Amino acid sequence: MSGWWISEYAGQFGPAFVVSWLFWVIFSIVLHELSHGWAALALGDDTPRVSGHMTWNPLVHMGTFSLILLALVGIAWGAMPVNTGRLRGRFGDAKVSAAGPAMNLLLAVVSLACCVAWVIVADRMNVREPLWSNMARFFWIGAFLNIVLAMFNLIPAPPLDGSRILASLVPGYGRIFESPNGQWFGLGIFLLVFWLAADLLFAVGMIASLTGINLALTTFGHQTFDPFP
Repeated sequence: MSGWWISEYAGQFGPAFVVSWLFWVIFSIVLHELSHGWAALALGDDTPRVSGHMTWNPLVHMGTFSLILLALVGIAWGAMPVNTGRLRGRFGDAKVSAAGPAMNLLLAVVSLACCVAWVIVADRMNVREPLWSNMARFFWIGAFLNIVLAMFNLIPAPPLDGSRILASLVPGYGRIFESPNGQWFGLGIFLLVFWLAADLLFAVGMIASLTGINLALTTFGHQTFDPFP
């Protein structure tokens, strides 16, 4: 199993870290996709409901292959069927596409607030290890992963939400990928962005989440939080 990401993370940070990571990836992707569905339904398209995708079942949103890759290499994705032709309003596709990253930002804020509340309350109640650290890391992972997911999905490269938002606002951008070789061009951009930006996005997510948590803690007169002391 040498090189398997779960064995490496469990060995370095403990099983609770891996369980928290898997939970937040799956939970965040499911809510991300459901947000697309809720927005589509609100704008007049019932495709998400008719197709059976308005469910909390991760298998429906992510598929078996995505979940297998999550376990093997830590990469996963989801999908929500939407018929853009049924959406009301000029920028309906942009609104539906933006709903997913918006949900990730909301989850990040909620997780950040829960982390701050847990650290303060747990210290006052003298909660012992490993529960103190495991819960604090659980909420921190939720905050930083959702910041990463929001930023990643807003990149304007197909099939990410950012490309659909930009194509809805600037039709000429969308027509680039409708050409005979457009899909391959889009895939090339996506792979290039993924290769070059992945490490940067994770670094920004970690820094932003810890900065927000520790800023809130110091505001309440509490010592800062370090997920890896």
